[in-house]
Formats: sequence, C-alpha cells, structure tokens
Amino acid sequence: MEIYEIQIIETIIVIVVFLILKLIAKRIIGKVGARFKYQSGRIKITNKIVVVLLVMLLTTILMLIWGVNQSELFMFLSSVLTILGVAFFAQWSIISNITSTLIIFFNHPIKIGDSLTIMDKEYPIEGRLSDIGIFFIIIKTKDNKKITIPSNVFMQKMVKKEDVD
Repeated sequence: MEIYEIQIIETIIVIVVFLILKLIAKRIIGKVGARFKYQSGRIKITNKIVVVLLVMLLTTILMLIWGVNQSELFMFLSSVLTILGVAFFAQWSIISNITSTLIIFFNHPIKIGDSLTIMDKEYPIEGRLSDIGIFFIIIKTKDNKKITIPSNVFMQKMVKKEDVD
C-alpha cells in the first residue's frame, strides 16, 4: 500500500506544478502579447499551444510515475507517429494547409479583423478576415456572408490590404 501512497503524492505534486506552470505561462504570454500589441486571438492560440505541450509533458511524467514500461510507451508512441506520418504523407494538402496557417498566423501582413481584397481573376473577394483556422481562412464579406478559403490557396493569391480611415 505504501507504493501507491508515494505514487499518489507524486501525482498530486506533478499536477499542482502543472497548474502553476500553466498559470505562469498564461501570465507571461499575456504580458508579452500586451507589450508587443499582439491580437487577442494570437494570444489565445499561443496559450492553447503551450497548454497542449504542458499536458503532453504531464502525461509522460504521470506515466513514468505509475510505472508504465518505457519500452511499451516508446512502442506505442512510435506506432502512433508512424500512423500519423503515413496519413500526412498520403494527404500533402493537410500538411500544406497547416504550414500555410502557421505562416499566415505568425508572418503575414494580414491580421484578423483587417479588411482585404483577394485579387482573383475569376472570383475576386472583398471582406474582413474573420478567423484563421488550422486548415481554412474565413472571410466575412460586406453582405455578411462567410467565405472559407484553404490556407494554402490564400497563400498563393495576391491579397490587397484595405486601409481603414
């Protein structure tokens, strides 16, 4: 029974440390975001990414505390990564859209809330960038319709940022 008591105490300590790290990370991200005047959407997404990484770390530590065999854990993780790798290899568009979303989110001059025109010969689009999802960009037109464009297609188009007076 003593072994389980130690594992329970270690688990509680790890969870408390996780919650403290989550709170600290959220505050630091908020302060950095405010200092550099990042949009609230970017701050929220950055917080989510950090929390996901912390949860992965927490899960790994808890598995070690509770005695999950490291070779079995490694076999499970390598199997999952292999399946994901095959799935991503089969779907280059998924990787392309995820990569494009990251580029748009962190390094594109168009930000959420900006008015824009997509300079397409066949179907020009005017509106406001409403959201940047993992796979799609959502544009809200002047007549309140939502248009979704795959992120990789958005990256390939000429986009004109409209000045707001």
